[in-house]
Amino acid sequence: MKANVFFYGSLLVLALGLSANPVYAAPSDPVEVEADQLDIDQRAGTAVYRGNVEIRQGEMRLRGDQVEIERNKAGELSRATAIGDRAYMRHRPDGQEELMEGKARRIIYHLTERRVELIGRAELTQAGDHFTGGRLEYFIDRKVVQARSDVEGSENQRIRMTLQPEQPTE
Repeated sequence: MKANVFFYGSLLVLALGLSANPVYAAPSDPVEVEADQLDIDQRAGTAVYRGNVEIRQGEMRLRGDQVEIERNKAGELSRATAIGDRAYMRHRPDGQEELMEGKARRIIYHLTERRVELIGRAELTQAGDHFTGGRLEYFIDRKVVQARSDVEGSENQRIRMTLQPEQPTE
C-alpha cells in the first residue's frame, strides 16, 4: 500500500511540478506514463521507470529508455532524468507559439531551478533557432542557453548554432 501511495504521489508531484506554470500544461491535464517497468525506493525518494518510457501532460513530453523521478528531503519533486540513445523533451514556453524541443543521451530537468541540462550529442530547438553541442543548459525563466563542447568521458562535440533573424513586427 505504501508503494502505491509513493507511486501516485510521485505522479501527482510530477504533474504539479510540470504544470505549476503554464510552460508545460494546464494543471487539469492528466499525466500519462507508459513504461515496461517501475521500481520505487521510498527511502531514497526515487521512482525509476524503464523500457521505452514516455511521460505526457498536455503538450509536455519526456521520453527515454529510463526516466528517474527524485524527491528532495521535503518530499517535493526535485529532478527528473531521462536517459537513452536519444532521450527527448518538449514543452511550450510562456506566451510563445513555438515548442522547445531537446534531444540528448541524458536530459536532466531540475524542477526547483527551472533548468534543463542536455548532455551528450545535445540538440535544442526553439522558434527556429537550433543549438547542438556536447552539453547544453537551458534556463527556462531567464530564456538563457549555455553551450559547451566538452562532455566528461567522450570526445568534444563542437557547438553549432543556427539563429533565425527576428521578424519585424507590423
